[in-house]
Amino acid sequence: SLSNNNSKPFLVVTQGDPLAPKGISAITPLVAESLSNNNRGLVCLDESIEPSHSRDADRTNVVLEVHYSQLLQVLQNEDKMFPNRLETAVDKHIFEQNEGRAKAGKPPVKSYFKTYAMLQEVTKAGLKALCGDITIAHTSSEINPFSVTSFYEVGLDLGLYDATNMVAYSAVVAEETLDFGTIDPR
Repeated sequence: SLSNNNSKPFLVVTQGDPLAPKGISAITPLVAESLSNNNRGLVCLDESIEPSHSRDADRTNVVLEVHYSQLLQVLQNEDKMFPNRLETAVDKHIFEQNEGRAKAGKPPVKSYFKTYAMLQEVTKAGLKALCGDITIAHTSSEINPFSVTSFYEVGLDLGLYDATNMVAYSAVVAEETLDFGTIDPR
């Protein structure tokens, strides 16, 4: 049971993941069933950025859908420099990830990391701006430093949200743990 001062209904929001038997798209329907009467929100990349993202998104029980550009505009209305600040911080994080991967004898992160890191952080910051608060649920308490999820550190550093906004989907509750070796075997 979540305990906070929120009087608003919960809405579980995902970011365009296609339906799959494992991973985030397998977990979110369970979380939505528990917290928001199965209702979900969906944030997708604009077609001009990634044509397949919205097309392939799981829309089961989606009651609200917004696009990346709409949330970015909300943030840009508050701070015209927001997109530049975020992009600079994401680029820095990618540089640091690639340094770490090079030291481990691994290739650089995939080229799509920047796009999905931007989506992830714009989603969280934009929804927090619109709703006044946010709870960010991670699928693991241990975040792989070479994953897109690790970009939450960028959001923390920029003050888009703070650590009290985040919870981990406990491995005790989960019937599966995310195997990052399977997700990105490089």
